[in-house]
Amino acid sequence: MRGPGVLPRQPGVPELPTAKERFDELVLDVVTTIDRRWSDRLGLVEYAVEDAPRIPDDWDSPHVPLSSLVRGTGARPTRLVLFRRPIEHRCETRADLAAMVLTVLVEQVAELLGIDAEEVDPRYRGRPD
Repeated sequence: MRGPGVLPRQPGVPELPTAKERFDELVLDVVTTIDRRWSDRLGLVEYAVEDAPRIPDDWDSPHVPLSSLVRGTGARPTRLVLFRRPIEHRCETRADLAAMVLTVLVEQVAELLGIDAEEVDPRYRGRPD
């Protein structure tokens, strides 16, 4: 079969969202919920999604980071970045992906606030073994 699987309604505009757009939507849903609940304690936080982390040549861990948290100083906001490709590689289904995004974000926010992850979001169940 050749050609698009779904004919777009508007030429040049894809009818279906890309994997990146779907991932961004998952992150936005979780961030909105968390930020709504904790914005008074979080202060100014920039949330971002990058495809993959830049790993230095002297990296000695066998694990690729799933996220990065850089605390803000002065007028600079805190920056929480999720790395899309490493997270996607650890998930088999869309439900796994949603759970992993929630887990990573909740754990980073808990670290930032200095509280247990279970307090940040009631949906948090911890990392599967």
